[in-house]
Amino acid sequence: MGKLTAQAIAERALEIGDTEGLEAVTIRRLATDLGVTPMALYWHYKNKEQLLFGMADHLIGGFAPKPADDRPWAAQLRDLTEGLIRTLRTHPCAKNVIEQIDPVSVPNFLAVWDQALGLARTAGFGVEESCLITKYLLQSAIAIADAPVHNAARPAEEIDQLVRTKRAGLQSLPVEKYPHLVEMARPLVEGTTPELYDSFGVDLVLGGIEALAARR
Repeated sequence: MGKLTAQAIAERALEIGDTEGLEAVTIRRLATDLGVTPMALYWHYKNKEQLLFGMADHLIGGFAPKPADDRPWAAQLRDLTEGLIRTLRTHPCAKNVIEQIDPVSVPNFLAVWDQALGLARTAGFGVEESCLITKYLLQSAIAIADAPVHNAARPAEEIDQLVRTKRAGLQSLPVEKYPHLVEMARPLVEGTTPELYDSFGVDLVLGGIEALAARR
């Protein structure tokens, strides 16, 4: 293979994480897959912790947020959120990677975070409120990107059987005691289309931020 780069190592690590879980991502495993000695990888990543930082940086690096422009802050924040969701969704293991690292140690994440903080300040929020907004946005983006509606790892037949069982269980509840659960059993269990899930989720989060900003 050509010159071994930190990006190539991180990309292979993400691929392993996607298919086998982060537990399978080790320096020795990567060295075997990439056809090098473990020492060759140590030049880039000294241990698993540094490797996770590299994986996160490579992951977020696939999303280049647009520079701030003259559009309303809400439009820019929406672009930032939707772009982050698309990026996180490129790798099923993204959620686990992000949850195991300190974002302060990930340069590409810092660029996205700083821009989100600036947009919150532009909207009129204080320092502490802006910090909270960016934390909630990140958690929301992770949850939306990791939604089961997009990630169906089990066989279709098995999923169909589970859905039918859960739906029947809700529909069999006493309607006089749980009228809404019975009424909405199908969408509660079967979910919505991926498109509606994404758009409604982003609207819900950003709509709340916009409503708060309007009261400033």
